[in-house]
Amino acid sequence: MTKVSAKNKQWLSGNEAIARGAWEAGVTVASGYPGTPSTEILENLCTYDDVYTEWAPNEKVALEVGLGASFAGARVLVTMKHVGLNVAADPLFTAAYTGVRGGIVIITADDPEMHSSQNEQDNRNYAFAAKLPMLEPSDPAEALEMLKEAFAISEEFDTPVLLRTTTRVAHVKGMVPTGKRKKGPVAVAIEKMPAKFVMLPGNARVRRRAIAERMARLSTYVESFSGNRVEKGDKKLGFITGGISYLYVKEAFPKASVLKIATTWPLPFNLIRDFAGQVDELIIVEELDPFLEIHIKAKGIACTGKEKIPAMGELNPFIIKKALGLESGEVFAPVDIPPRPPNLCPGCPHRGFFYSLAQLDVFISGDIGCYTLGFLPPLSAMDSCVCMGASIGVAHGMDKALGEQGKGKTVAVIGDSTFMHSGITGLINMVYNKSVSTVIILDNRITAMTGHQPNPASGNTLMGEPANTINLEELCRAIGVKHVRTVNPHDIKESKKVLQEEIERPETSVIIAQAPCILLPEERRRPKTPLAVALDKCTGCTSCLRLGCPAISWVPLTAAEAKKLGKKEKQKGYSRISLEMCNGCGQCLAVCKFKAIGKAEDNK
Repeated sequence: MTKVSAKNKQWLSGNEAIARGAWEAGVTVASGYPGTPSTEILENLCTYDDVYTEWAPNEKVALEVGLGASFAGARVLVTMKHVGLNVAADPLFTAAYTGVRGGIVIITADDPEMHSSQNEQDNRNYAFAAKLPMLEPSDPAEALEMLKEAFAISEEFDTPVLLRTTTRVAHVKGMVPTGKRKKGPVAVAIEKMPAKFVMLPGNARVRRRAIAERMARLSTYVESFSGNRVEKGDKKLGFITGGISYLYVKEAFPKASVLKIATTWPLPFNLIRDFAGQVDELIIVEELDPFLEIHIKAKGIACTGKEKIPAMGELNPFIIKKALGLESGEVFAPVDIPPRPPNLCPGCPHRGFFYSLAQLDVFISGDIGCYTLGFLPPLSAMDSCVCMGASIGVAHGMDKALGEQGKGKTVAVIGDSTFMHSGITGLINMVYNKSVSTVIILDNRITAMTGHQPNPASGNTLMGEPANTINLEELCRAIGVKHVRTVNPHDIKESKKVLQEEIERPETSVIIAQAPCILLPEERRRPKTPLAVALDKCTGCTSCLRLGCPAISWVPLTAAEAKKLGKKEKQKGYSRISLEMCNGCGQCLAVCKFKAIGKAEDNK
């Protein structure tokens, strides 16, 4: 590792450090799709000079863009979260065959504990399955240095390189030594290399042998890789670990012997065997799957792993000590903190539409985005959620399985960014195979769930440049949908009317619920007209509470208030709207039958 003076250190998160490392490594092209915990990498990289960055419609496209730039000779970074690598798996496996021209590093950001994900997969398995090298840093400083080394490996061994982070490494902050930008390879001319880049079976068979030779060379290389290191200590207990788990082990057992693994694949088996021979008992500590354990045991090396260490969720020093039956006063259990359940924001356009959907007798096939929160009470308006874009296919499948009895019983709900990501092909399938389901595109003009990243329907790019805005209505009609209607989801009465009409229609239809996210800068600058409850008119019916708006709360009615307001004894309380939180969307006004809600200035 390069020594850098203290004055050249910065306080960076893991994602910020990766962005900095890409810039220092001479990356000129970067593509990805936003997804926690990887999103901030490109959001930071786009602030550096001399790097082209973009949000692609999905991860498959992002990797294909990256491969094209690499084939042209540029150094390339591609970013995504762990489930995004599933979407990119098709080009990923073939990229192992084509190899590279300019170095290409693919970030896979795993999410143990599923803080913001639909599953808890362990993407170390992709490195093994795709026969690609993988590096895994433990902290931001390592993330920066390992990324730069990953580019060197990529070009030396003619291979894409996976760099795996996890939520904790991506978001933790630390002091990171920084350096100057290195001039990487420059794409100056196209060099045709069909034998290498055209994966017809004849070429692919030759490249398959090249992969075997590459992995053999990499297996030798990792034995002396600087990130793989033995930290000598008490020989009674030895740990093999890597990534964030390394820091947990060091905190829980500071005096133990540790072999820190940075090259997750291929593994330095000679180093591992030597270390195992130096300790009395060998423990493998890793989050999620027994990846290290399986491959180490396959080499005949005795060790203890998932028999004791949990295979689900995140680890921490306390969990590790407890799992090994070695609790002590040095490591304490995490303190429980009050839960903060997620909720749609006050004024969110999705809320009104889900309120209307919940009142209909339909199966609501949901998707990935802010609107997934429509599942939670009191809205309770989502019946399935599988993965990006799956809502449309699921609705169509149910429609075909149920036949005549299912007509008018299934709807798919999907956001604008998710529709661009992987919903369009599902809608094509619905039209082609004559579905009678209704697709609802919740178009809030942005990719909101991951922090307001632009998408092809937003009108601007990651680099802040104006861009063509995809017209969703025209796109759906071009696919072949004859019945496409656009509504304002804040208009609950009209939205419900359109919903009922389209659900009853005996063919594929699309409703575009179009209203901007309330947190967009232009929306936040717009003057608000907050609403308030007139207590003399409120009957305590709780209709407004069923919207689930955080700005609306329930207040128990005291005897004195009841007497003052002339309320009936059976009324238990009334609704209150927070002036600070209310965005004046008018949804609660629309559902109040007693006209107890109005402008705050009129209901003082």
